[in-house]
Amino acid sequence: MFWTVWLILALVALVAGFAGWVRMAPSDPARWHVPVPTTENRDMPGGVIRVVPGRADRLADLDAIIRATPRTDVLAGSADTGRITYIARSKLWGFPDYATVEAREGDLLIHSRLRFGQSDMGVNRARVEDWLRRLGQG
Repeated sequence: MFWTVWLILALVALVAGFAGWVRMAPSDPARWHVPVPTTENRDMPGGVIRVVPGRADRLADLDAIIRATPRTDVLAGSADTGRITYIARSKLWGFPDYATVEAREGDLLIHSRLRFGQSDMGVNRARVEDWLRRLGQG
C-alpha cells in the first residue's frame, strides 16, 4: 500500500512536470521565425505548407483571422514586415505549433508545423485550411 501511494504520486509528478515543461519551454524566434522553405503546397507528418497565389495583399486580413484564433499568440514579426510567426497551443496539453505566414513575390505562404513529436495527426492542416476558408481562399 505504501509503495502504491508513492508510485501514484510519482506518476502524477511526472505528468505535471511534463505538462509544465511543454507549456513553459522557451520559443526562440531565431529558430521559428524563418522564411517559408518552399513555394509549393506540401503535406508533411508534422505540418503543412500552403501557397495562395497572387494574394500577398491579404496578409493583414489573414493576420486578423489568426490573432482571433483561440490559444494563438504572435511570436515575432508583423504584417508591415511581411512575415509573422504565431504559436498556437493545443487545448488540453498546451502543445505548441508554429505557423509562419509570409507575403513573398505576390503570393501568400503559410507554414504550420509541430514542435514536439513526429506527427500532428492533421491538426496543422485543419487549422490552416480553416484560416484559408475564413479568408475566402479555401
